[in-house]
Amino acid sequence: MDLRRAREEDYEAVAAFTRETWPDREGGDYIPDVYHEWIADDGDGQMTFVMDAGDDVAGIVQAVVLSPWEGWTQGIRVNPDYRERGVATDLTEAACDWLRERGVTVARHMIFSWNWASLGLSRGAGFEPATEFRWAHPEPNPDADPVLATTADADATWRFWTRSGARTHLRGLVLDDEESWALSELTRERLRAAADDGRLVALRDESVRAFAARNRTYERGGDDDAETWAEYAVGAWVDLEAAEALCAAVARDAAAVGADRTRVLIPERVEWVSDAAAARVAVSEEPDFVLERDLS
Repeated sequence: MDLRRAREEDYEAVAAFTRETWPDREGGDYIPDVYHEWIADDGDGQMTFVMDAGDDVAGIVQAVVLSPWEGWTQGIRVNPDYRERGVATDLTEAACDWLRERGVTVARHMIFSWNWASLGLSRGAGFEPATEFRWAHPEPNPDADPVLATTADADATWRFWTRSGARTHLRGLVLDDEESWALSELTRERLRAAADDGRLVALRDESVRAFAARNRTYERGGDDDAETWAEYAVGAWVDLEAAEALCAAVARDAAAVGADRTRVLIPERVEWVSDAAAARVAVSEEPDFVLERDLS
């Protein structure tokens, strides 16, 4: 089997073994839906690899450069006909080598907490636990009252973030503002950009007590049931009062950009998850895990 760059003509073979990746769970695999977009964007910033088995494709993975020092690996899938033959390990090494050649010093990826097989493969490939999180889903509401005063002060928000328990638990990671379903380090510059674009949702009294940063809005669903989602890179707060205020502020912000639904990354710890629940906000049933590998 030969490792090489993915091509347009590989689509049918890749789609054939990824459509039923998790047959026992609701929802299908996203790979067939994004494959053409993936390979069209391959270049210096990302690369999609396949394992060529001659007349078939044995596996696929994508590597993405998120920042000058951070990389992301995603979408690793192995054709069931070629499992237990080291395909996943070879694909992972290829992705990490490609990132290392571009100066990246850490590679990360996300795995559903229930996906024990992928968790085992990840640890076996040299990845170590980094953090875990859940999604909070405040309902958009133009009349929501956050109680606390709002602020667009990115530097004050940065000071809050650097001292927060949320940052410590998340290892400084939040949803990346370019690559969907990827996490990267939050920087002061990113907060300033969010403030300049009107995407920073921060609350204060004497000092900042909570904040979220809206990454983007996007459409999900078909023509008949399409919904607009507002995505927030992270939600962080100091106590239950601040959590309730932030959930209200996010609800109002999401309504202002025409969103039907929201998702906010929050730390997977009892204090943050229970605070969101006490604020009467829906929280995802299961956490997601992030693992990382040192490439320096």
